[in-house]
Amino acid sequence: MNLNKNYENLEQSYLFSTIAKKVNEFVSKNPDKKIIRLGIGDVTKPLCKSVVNAMHKAVDEMSVQESFRGYGPEQGYDFLRISIQKYYSQKNVTLELEEIFISDGAKSDLGNILDLFDKDNTVLVPDPVYPVYVDTNIMNGRKVVFANANSENEFLPLPDTNIKADIIYICSPNNPTGAVYNKAQLKTWVDYANSNNAIILFDSAYECFISDPELPRSIYEIEGAKTCAIEFCSLSKTAGFTGTRCGYTIVPNDLGKLNKMWLRRQTTKFNGVPYIVQRGAEAVFTEEGLKEISENLAYYKENAKIISETMKECGIWFVGGKHSPYIWLKCPNNMSSWEFFDYLLENAQVVGTPGAGFGKNGEGYFRLTSFGSKENTVEAMERFKKLFK
Repeated sequence: MNLNKNYENLEQSYLFSTIAKKVNEFVSKNPDKKIIRLGIGDVTKPLCKSVVNAMHKAVDEMSVQESFRGYGPEQGYDFLRISIQKYYSQKNVTLELEEIFISDGAKSDLGNILDLFDKDNTVLVPDPVYPVYVDTNIMNGRKVVFANANSENEFLPLPDTNIKADIIYICSPNNPTGAVYNKAQLKTWVDYANSNNAIILFDSAYECFISDPELPRSIYEIEGAKTCAIEFCSLSKTAGFTGTRCGYTIVPNDLGKLNKMWLRRQTTKFNGVPYIVQRGAEAVFTEEGLKEISENLAYYKENAKIISETMKECGIWFVGGKHSPYIWLKCPNNMSSWEFFDYLLENAQVVGTPGAGFGKNGEGYFRLTSFGSKENTVEAMERFKKLFK
């Protein structure tokens, strides 16, 4: 028996454990001070009424012999796939039903999709980056190269024609930076991928935060994308499904064998998302469901606006916040990411996420999120202004 030695090449993830340790130490020494956490990437608003009602109804169905369901189709029930198909049509994107696969979340599929690709492929990811992209490829022994995202390109790197990549990760709106690609920029990536016979793994988990019709919410809004891109999306941020678990992956027929390979992979290694959860997900895409989740999204967007306006008042450079729940700011006074974390915790009792935890290009930057309560966001920004305005 031999272990997968690629796991030995993984860097230990100390980011959130270190944050928790620092916060706990501060609280133990200062029990009377209120900590405001703006570092969490998890939603806080509850599931909307339409979703809860649909799930209650589905639970009742499961309690009656006539409507009980056991194993469902691994690629998802047609009722949910049809709902997603209609949702994409609102973006002027036409999908075939067999191109839509229901999953338990984008994170799982972003890792699992690698089953379809040889380990000798070269992988290109931006830096800073969502750690899952890098770690899942290291687990499989692939070579990973980085596209430099920085203040000069507003954390939206474009392809370097001197680099030959086979698998390309793009996240827009981006985690952690909140930066959003426009159509021309994505077209550059699509053209690069098609010319290099490469595949783009497009993470659109935050597409619901885009309000500008000129900004693409799906890579398939870009001509040529169906021959080079797989799209992953999640209901976690769209509808608060972080604890409920449901997402979907689009594998176009134009990608040739990949669609049938993914179907084969899923029918072999996955038993599908529970019927109850899929009924709740279906309710998200109803007229009433979309109206209700838009109210929750508006709440988070208002928080992001409050944070963004504070950064402007304080003269702090940042990206994100407008079409994203994340605000990526340059640490004031040339502080390092962890220096700024300690300073903010000690002097304002506000917790964010040090950018250094997302890659070397994250050093000197800091991530705040809009997923807290409005009251806490306002209070945190008032404390922020006292320090930096």
